[in-house]
Amino acid sequence: MDKKSRQRAVLGEFLRARREAAPRAELGFPAVPRMRTAGLRREEVAVLSGVSATWYTWLEQGRDINPSKQVLDAVGRALRLSPAEHDYVLALGGYTADSAATVDAGPPPPHIQRFLDALAGYPAFAIGPTWTIVAWNRAYAALYPNVETIAAADRNLLALVFLDPAIRELLPDWEIDSQRFLAEFRAEAGPRVGEPSYTALIDRLFAESEHFRAGWQASSIERFASRERRFFNARVGELRLEHHQLTPADAPDIQIVAYLPVPGSGAAERLAELITG
Repeated sequence: MDKKSRQRAVLGEFLRARREAAPRAELGFPAVPRMRTAGLRREEVAVLSGVSATWYTWLEQGRDINPSKQVLDAVGRALRLSPAEHDYVLALGGYTADSAATVDAGPPPPHIQRFLDALAGYPAFAIGPTWTIVAWNRAYAALYPNVETIAAADRNLLALVFLDPAIRELLPDWEIDSQRFLAEFRAEAGPRVGEPSYTALIDRLFAESEHFRAGWQASSIERFASRERRFFNARVGELRLEHHQLTPADAPDIQIVAYLPVPGSGAAERLAELITG
């Protein structure tokens, strides 16, 4: 299956999942006792979107059709998609800047590493388009030592979150954090669906992580938002850190992730002890 066909298939799967979860009562439709799900029928989504039921069925089936942006906008409104979900649908439909296949090729520009090193007291790392960790600073290695020893081919943030037991120990809220990471990954991934690196990553996680399979089937999509997170280190105890993410203007394929101590939580002192210890 080529990239475009795979994107159509994923778009259809996502729309079906959202249709089956749509709030019938809020949308003005009566309950139907014999319906397999509590969501909407395809015909009902078609009416709300202003398209034929046959055409909408083809869309869910991943047929070789070319929906316009206006139609996908209408379907998004009909299904009450969030802004992040709406962007994901548009990306799968081809309404983002087209580019060559995204590949995490080697280390980032030297100034990215210098920037990470300048954040000396704060754990920070950089990820490429497929979330491969391509650089990190000393503080991040102190927080997550495996980043320095794991094989480069396995140094993918999403894979590590689901497959490395050390991360489960590091994250007291791993059940929640892992699903949040997955929702954010999917929010960014629309243009890459069907690319070999993307497909290989998802296939591996499907095969090796039951928790990933369950989260993937939930089809959650969520944009990144800075937030407080909890970490635990056996030597220094709990660390409450603010999770921030930014994209350098001159390296748009790179995302820098940095963790800052929550003021008044004692995390700054514990981080200093962890880094110097």
